[in-house]
Amino acid sequence: MAPASKSDKKAALDAASWMFNVVTSVGIIIVNKALMATYGFSFATTLTGLHFATTTLMTLILRWLGYIQPSHLPLADLLKFVFFANFSIVGMNVSLMWNSVGFYQIAKLSMIPVSCLLEVVLDKMRYSRDTKLSILVVLLGVGVCTVTDVSVNSRGFVAAFVAVWSTALQQYYVHFLQRKYSLGSFNLLGHTAPAQAASLLLLGPFLDYWLTNKRVDTYDYNVISTVFIMLSCTIAVGTNLSQFICIGRFTAVSFQVLGHMKTILVLILGFIFFGKEGLNLQVVLGMVIAVVGMIWYGNASSKPGGKERRSHSMPNNRPQKHSGMSEASELDGKV
Repeated sequence: MAPASKSDKKAALDAASWMFNVVTSVGIIIVNKALMATYGFSFATTLTGLHFATTTLMTLILRWLGYIQPSHLPLADLLKFVFFANFSIVGMNVSLMWNSVGFYQIAKLSMIPVSCLLEVVLDKMRYSRDTKLSILVVLLGVGVCTVTDVSVNSRGFVAAFVAVWSTALQQYYVHFLQRKYSLGSFNLLGHTAPAQAASLLLLGPFLDYWLTNKRVDTYDYNVISTVFIMLSCTIAVGTNLSQFICIGRFTAVSFQVLGHMKTILVLILGFIFFGKEGLNLQVVLGMVIAVVGMIWYGNASSKPGGKERRSHSMPNNRPQKHSGMSEASELDGKV
């Protein structure tokens, strides 16, 4: 009964981690949409810098309270991660500005095959035929939901290429660093959040001015918009933490596949709260296809041989004791 109990506990923790990510990710999208569309705060990169500054404050408080134990992350690895992460944020913003909505969505969908490629090449991962087919079904369903007009230009293609590869590398690197240095989610955030906050708060105002021709310091910070900014930063703490937890427990590909559940929820909640676009037949059909693909992926990847790492050992530098708040990281048998 012990193995079954351990398996049940892992399944419960996986489900809780994923729900935490879904709730916070969808919540922050809805809040940011209201902040930008209703109150005109269109400074996305600067806002992301504020998110990481708030996350940094949270990790400092937890370290002071003793919930985060001292850990080590070499400067070279930290700088690589910040490089990929910041290029991901900037690339996505520029891609959205230079591309049509249709091509922007196709670029986001391509992160799944790119993440698969990284896992196959770097982690020696092997997928079954059913797992591959289920991923294609998810891509098809989300594509039917979200892709409308598709047009591309050379600079838009370059921006999308940078955004996709940097995002895939950033998500892969979260998983890699947690395994290599035995870092819990709080520990890794404690290392990366301050560096991202500093770099984005320095870069953000200039990039946002280039993208919007507006200065963040001249924005009308009234009471309501300030409350929404504070709410966005608060939710972002959970979003940043849950991303690290989920990629630590799953893999970058599973995170991307299951992540499209958030796309479906955002479409539904956007219709409920903003009502600008109805749930037409195309969107409903795409949702059904995507959900079928997600269920199929869950079943296919969890079967023996569905998704497994071939004989490949990850070097583990300086095993460290996890803090009380770090999740029980189970490095083998991830889905």
